Amino acid sequence: MRKLGIDIGSTTLKCVLLSERGEPLFKKYERHYSKIAETLDRALCELEMICGPEEVETAVSGSAGMGIADAADLPFVQEVYAEQIAVKRVCPGADVVIELGGEDAKILFLTGGFEMRMNGTCAGGTGSFIDQMASLMNVTPDEMNELASRAEKTYTVASRCGVFAKSDVQPLLNQGAKKEDVSASIFRAVVNQTVGGLAQGREFKGNIVYLGGPLTFLPELRRSFDDALGTEGVCPDGSLYFVAAGAALAGVGKKIALPALRSAFAEAAGNGVYQSLSPLFSSEEEYEEFRSSHAAASEGIRELDAPADVMYLGIDAGSTTVKAVLCDGEGNVFMPYYTQNNGNPVPIIREYLSGVYAACPDVSIRSCAVTGYGEEIVRNAFGVDFGVVETVAHYTAAKRFRPDVDFILDIGGQDIKCFRIRNGAIDNIYLNEACSSGCGSFLQTFAAALGFSAAEFAEKALYAKNPVDLGSRCTVFMNSSVKQAQKDGASVEDIAAGLSVSVVKNALYKVIRCAAPDQLGENIVVQGGTFLSDAVLRAFEKELGREVIRPKLAPIMGAYGAALYSMEHCGSGTSSLITKEGLASFTHEVRAVTCKGCGNHCSLTVNTFDGKRRFIAGNRCDKPLSSAQKGEKLDMYEYKRELLEAYCSNIREPGKPTVGIPLGLNVYELLPLWHTFFKNMGFNVIVSPFSTRETFTLGQHTIPSDTVCYPAKLMHGHVEKLLDRHPDAIFYPDMTYNTDEKTGVNHFNCPVVAYYPQVLKLNVARLKETKFICDFIGVASRRHFVRRMKEILPAYFPDTDLSKIPRAAKKAYAEYRAHMARISAKTDEYMRIAREKGMPVILLAGRPYHADPEINHGISALICKLGAAVITEDGVCGRVKRFPVAVRNQWTYHARLYSAAKYVASASADVNLVQLVSFGCGVDAITSDETRSIIEEGGKIYTQIKIDEISNMGAVNIRLRSLFSAVEDRTAKASLS
Repeated sequence: MRKLGIDIGSTTLKCVLLSERGEPLFKKYERHYSKIAETLDRALCELEMICGPEEVETAVSGSAGMGIADAADLPFVQEVYAEQIAVKRVCPGADVVIELGGEDAKILFLTGGFEMRMNGTCAGGTGSFIDQMASLMNVTPDEMNELASRAEKTYTVASRCGVFAKSDVQPLLNQGAKKEDVSASIFRAVVNQTVGGLAQGREFKGNIVYLGGPLTFLPELRRSFDDALGTEGVCPDGSLYFVAAGAALAGVGKKIALPALRSAFAEAAGNGVYQSLSPLFSSEEEYEEFRSSHAAASEGIRELDAPADVMYLGIDAGSTTVKAVLCDGEGNVFMPYYTQNNGNPVPIIREYLSGVYAACPDVSIRSCAVTGYGEEIVRNAFGVDFGVVETVAHYTAAKRFRPDVDFILDIGGQDIKCFRIRNGAIDNIYLNEACSSGCGSFLQTFAAALGFSAAEFAEKALYAKNPVDLGSRCTVFMNSSVKQAQKDGASVEDIAAGLSVSVVKNALYKVIRCAAPDQLGENIVVQGGTFLSDAVLRAFEKELGREVIRPKLAPIMGAYGAALYSMEHCGSGTSSLITKEGLASFTHEVRAVTCKGCGNHCSLTVNTFDGKRRFIAGNRCDKPLSSAQKGEKLDMYEYKRELLEAYCSNIREPGKPTVGIPLGLNVYELLPLWHTFFKNMGFNVIVSPFSTRETFTLGQHTIPSDTVCYPAKLMHGHVEKLLDRHPDAIFYPDMTYNTDEKTGVNHFNCPVVAYYPQVLKLNVARLKETKFICDFIGVASRRHFVRRMKEILPAYFPDTDLSKIPRAAKKAYAEYRAHMARISAKTDEYMRIAREKGMPVILLAGRPYHADPEINHGISALICKLGAAVITEDGVCGRVKRFPVAVRNQWTYHARLYSAAKYVASASADVNLVQLVSFGCGVDAITSDETRSIIEEGGKIYTQIKIDEISNMGAVNIRLRSLFSAVEDRTAKASLS
């Protein structure tokens, strides 16, 4: 009897009909766009035309197939099992299978013990991820593949999920990076996510088989895998149908005629039940009243038919859109403009300006300003007078519609920006630094997946009778929820309304994290293109229980605020904006280079305008810039790295055993102690170099957990680098306790820092090549340290002279104290210079490993570039006596942070605090709350920046520049979070 296998995946439907001998007679592959019942019925109609009414043995598989199989009373075959059956039949020599689907990624290790790894919480590195990136670049996946084949270099792009990746890709495109290079970088990100997220310690050896749509249709993606794995995998014929074929071959199929099969599937569709919400509008009359009320909020602003004698230009080069507008001295607007940026704002702004000059040859633009992600490139390209931070631009615009505004919520394409206003100044800001679910692109992606434009999708939500309750969840989980709701019979209208409510809940409860909606304020202004949707606005007002102001200029409020800002700051001079003649001859050339100025080896994008003006993007320092920052650079992070370089000479003397030390986590502070101890014991000491992206990729195949913090992940690469140099031993001890600075009730290390050597021992197979000294050691007491080292060293080096240990320990502890004293003294020096020059001081607090250039992403250099001196918590914490805090103060690094906060709060100078937080550290939320309360008691400014493998540097820049705006406006004593 013929066998039919049906694979209902997250985005596609695959059907395979096999003969009695297992030969394929019919294949069908089609995207279902969440319309599973209709797509399946079409496929079965085609099959019925071939087979007629005869019975076939049918089985179902796939990530979306279980519910349908149960409802239709058909056997379900787990997809991994099905795939394994097909692989053994078609590719009997396979050792590893890598399969990428629409939202699923799987790795099957077939030899050395079967293991299966599958993505659970993240769809980064799957087909939907690639679709999102292609949409962002305004190309198809096939076109992206063609572009990648011509790439000259790759950039670092986040591999965790599409949200992080967008935050990397969009600035690259805005800064002029070639789409060819960005496409290749995206494919490499897919590889990093698959290998780093799923391998979890298993190495890729032997014959590798590639399956699934992305790996079948995108040869450049396969080549990227081959390059990363150092192999040449195969993509067999029929690679799309292995799960469906495996289901057919599993031997559990139910005999059923095709007409009966179609009826069973039709009956199974739409029988589910889903949780619903109350409608957004109960009637058309209620909706019309709503529209009239909001139209009245913008009656004071007119749209001009012709320009006034003097005009002011505002531009907002945002993450996904470009906005521009001209306004007169009264704030009335002329030629408002809103469009997708297609990855590069420069030609779009050129087109807009050309249109302005063509329509109004005599227009007089007194001043202009630009804000947004593409601020720097636009300012350099067109001679824009001012660059203004987005928070300031949006606040400036909001005041025109509500002078007493006390809370602003702006939801853009990828960004949610929320800020409180107190006493006429920005008091508190919130940014979606880690997730863009709930932004405009969130709704746009779902609308496109269901075959609608964003405007059509919003309109369908208005009169939905039973909006689906989807909660506030990330895009990955929301995809699954939407698909389930569709299977349960939810209409497109109900889904559109439910997603509109989810946008609001994400903003309120994930970004702002308010306990109750009434905490926001009384006079609220909402902005951003997402609030063009009346459904989103209505959902927001229903959640708050009050009306808010949505200006008619909501999508272009950033540009409008920039125009108003330029009006307020223009003075009596003339604008430097490019003229009509200059625009006619305007040229823009883009060149990708790798900087060799320092160890960062930044991938630079050099934009040249008119053959003379240059804008360089991608740099972490000022070395590649033609006009380097003038004046003294007061950066304690750079100074601490210079101190550590003195211990990294790595010279080996013949006849001495060599100990390797990985430079990461707490070694960033204790290296002086360990280096001095082993040197005085007669060892050569080699140290792994400062981290780079290569460090991570070198060790990612041995990382067992995707959720551990990035600083810990880097340790795998550091160990690999040391192993390549063949030391006699690698020294990286377990340390439950840290140094005891007498500032808390205990002096623990965090569990990851304390015990990560055990993770390395169990997962880095190459550590068997050498001795790995990972015993438990404490450094709080020199006496106990000496006793412990007398026990440990002879076990690894039997010829150890135990009599040397006390003296070596004495020198080691003295060197550690001297190292910390140097940091304290340099802090005093920087403080003195800053006071003499009237510079603000930022205490950039974190942990020792935040000095790692791969971890801090050059944030200290960015702060210095803004004109401040940067000091660190370890340089000031010893100056504060122990004081009570509202939490159990038992962690050495956290205790330092509290002491640093107390120092900042009581400092007479202009010192404010920025805290660096790494994702994955669960205690940081408590630490940050306590630190904030200490700082605010002293009337100083506090802000927290979350950093990880790839951080949203656009959000970091906004936060820092907003902080500096608050620092400059001391009259309001703004407190920024």
